[in-house]
Amino acid sequence: MTLFERLTKKAQEHPQRLVLPESTEPRTLQAADKIIEIGAAEVILLGRKEEIEAKAAELGLSNISKAHIYSCEDITFTEKYAELFTELRKKKGMTLDEAREIVRNPLYLGCLLIKAGDADCMVAGALSPTSHVLRAAFQVLKMKPGITVVSGAFIMLLPENVPYGDNHMLVFADCAVVPDPTTEELAQIAIATAKTTKDIAGLDPVVAMLSFSTKGSASHERVDKVRNAVELVHQLAPELCVDGEMQSDAAIVESVGKQKAPGSPVAGHANTLIFPSLETGNIAYKLVQRLAGAGAVGPILQGLAAPVNDLSRGATVEDIVNTIIVTCNQSIGDKGL
Repeated sequence: MTLFERLTKKAQEHPQRLVLPESTEPRTLQAADKIIEIGAAEVILLGRKEEIEAKAAELGLSNISKAHIYSCEDITFTEKYAELFTELRKKKGMTLDEAREIVRNPLYLGCLLIKAGDADCMVAGALSPTSHVLRAAFQVLKMKPGITVVSGAFIMLLPENVPYGDNHMLVFADCAVVPDPTTEELAQIAIATAKTTKDIAGLDPVVAMLSFSTKGSASHERVDKVRNAVELVHQLAPELCVDGEMQSDAAIVESVGKQKAPGSPVAGHANTLIFPSLETGNIAYKLVQRLAGAGAVGPILQGLAAPVNDLSRGATVEDIVNTIIVTCNQSIGDKGL
């Protein structure tokens, strides 16, 4: 069973309430139709029902009638969310009239449905810039307890002939969000990524905190940052199997790991690689993707209080379906199902 076969099966067994705020965007509607067809989520579309139904008919989609459709213009529906947003932002001076205007934005309304407990997760970005999606999520949902940073992980699906990883998978982070994480942020990224490894990749996380040094082989303030982050992870999440600082070959090659970090429970066996900066993580995942012919699933956003994932505006229908499946599995994992 492939990764997405397994994730799809789990989504079908535990359907989540998924908000798609870009409800007249053709690829998003096609993805929603597919998700409804396979029973992978309970779909909520935000927009004018007549426009959504007309676009669905134009595209020849037969399942959109089974979605829940709510208008951002219907004050009888949106008023309670405007009141909720006013309460959430009252320290920022938010008034009810201002909130009523903001909830007409489907990105904000979608996040407010989640905040109110009327939905579980959201996928957007086929039309909207990443900054707009994240701004709504930050203002409404905020972060998980103990987490102050959002990060982005990629699950790297390695070819059969590549002898590294766990079940031909490695999880990389942060590859998408934080340019130069602090010690505290790096520790939080490691903890969040371990959860992604467990909930999405389906692996028991073995976490290597990467550097250009292995166990004191080099001395530099950047090495110190990683070393201190490892210690912080041990304090915050003592149950995690995590070690470092560690070079990438020591992390994934057993013979090298034994030589450079003897006795380490992680060296040579890591399936979760935490990079010291965004530039290293982003460069690494793209090189592995191109040079090894690996699949790259992501970015999977981590750290938000509820799952919200952003799409590339060039995403295909298949990309959107896969992102929805991943997002639903994040929600399932958050519920401990």
